[in-house]
Amino acid sequence: MLGTRRAACPRGLFDAMKTYVANANDRERNWLIVDASGQTLGRLATQIADVLRGKRKPVYTPHVDTGDFVVVINAEKIAVTGNKRADKRYYRHSGYPGGLKSRTLDEMLTRRPEEVIRLAVKGMLPRNRLARKQLTKLKIYAGPEHPHVAQKPQPMELLSK
Repeated sequence: MLGTRRAACPRGLFDAMKTYVANANDRERNWLIVDASGQTLGRLATQIADVLRGKRKPVYTPHVDTGDFVVVINAEKIAVTGNKRADKRYYRHSGYPGGLKSRTLDEMLTRRPEEVIRLAVKGMLPRNRLARKQLTKLKIYAGPEHPHVAQKPQPMELLSK
């Protein structure tokens, strides 16, 4: 069918529009900073995942890393709704029989609050090589201090309802 339609159309019609595809030379990497205090975990994680992938930019290309660096501060002050602090569990396995370990969200926030946000963002990225590379652009800190002052991170605009 495609061959017959192509033959019926004028010659230059299909060559008129070119699809833009970003490459490594075109991308511009910005540094953004987010204050997580009082933010809902899932809503914040979706926005961070979009910025890491570059979906907020007009040059977004799914198979190219066009995203920005994101610095998250005050990860220990993240908010969750309902009884998630007591009910939500994080599982990991040692690889040995009987090696399944679990912690509640409250235990994770006291021990490693950075890991809570990292796992939430990781779950919102695709499962492939590119996403693993994009996750390395996420820098999370429990308190208000961070070592990325030299990069001059700009505050990230959070979209809210």
